Amino acid sequence: MKYPSKVKLVDVGPRDGLQNEKGEVPAAVKIELIHRLQDAGLTEIEVTSFVSPKWVPQMADNAEVMAGIHRKPGVRYSVLVPNMKGLEAALASKPDEIVVFGAASEKFSQRNINCSIAESIERFAPVVEAARAKGVFVRSAISTAVGCPYEGDVAPERVEMVARLFKEIGVQHCGVADTIGVGTPRRVQAAMEAALKHFAIDDVSGHFHDTYGQALPNTLACLEMGIWQFDSSVAGLGGCPYAKGATGNVATEDVVYMLHGMGIDTGIDLDRLIDAGKFISDFLQRKPNSRAATAILNKRAG
Repeated sequence: MKYPSKVKLVDVGPRDGLQNEKGEVPAAVKIELIHRLQDAGLTEIEVTSFVSPKWVPQMADNAEVMAGIHRKPGVRYSVLVPNMKGLEAALASKPDEIVVFGAASEKFSQRNINCSIAESIERFAPVVEAARAKGVFVRSAISTAVGCPYEGDVAPERVEMVARLFKEIGVQHCGVADTIGVGTPRRVQAAMEAALKHFAIDDVSGHFHDTYGQALPNTLACLEMGIWQFDSSVAGLGGCPYAKGATGNVATEDVVYMLHGMGIDTGIDLDRLIDAGKFISDFLQRKPNSRAATAILNKRAG
């Protein structure tokens, strides 16, 4: 089995991880977390989202956070945008990349953003065009690519359709997301194969939630296909709002521990990453939701 020699991880903790927190996380804490992540060697960080504070109050400080970051050469800072209004606000903060999103499940699209899949992509067409005209890279995320809380299993053909629609409007990278973490290796490979019909292998990535403890096996299954880019979240930040009591994003520490154990380079210092995860977990007054971090922190204490 020939695995990629290097893997790029996008830490989505500051955005996807913190957006569902009930208590307020001050901008200064978010900025410190981002600084700690880049000091640990992360070169791709999803910082915030430019959505209405009415819907996602935790991201209301988006411009303040973007302005407060000491940008490091070689690090790319991305933001999520839902529409043209969000893009205009985002562009003022000079992101390197924007993220647009669409679901592979029709019911999820209706419940989440109140429109059909086709309509959602149509809305993003001018956003993609305007971002690229300004030299900003455009990444997409296909949510519910394997399963949906309302429809159950999602067929790979749905993923292929959304990937095609994104490609047609000029999106440059396609992320395939198991939003509720129900995927298993073969099913995730089928979803990835669907996206690969429209995007090159260097232009796809995996985004796996760990609800059923399948995120690492799913990552491994994608590595076997030659996929070398993945999203993860420091300290496993981020619950899954659609699966009661479930864990959310796979912990960056766990992915790094696995990859380093396989001899795959990430450019990340695991000890410094664990410190970053402990910093935000201490602020949130809970333990890091990472097996590797827990084990190493226990070892340190011992």
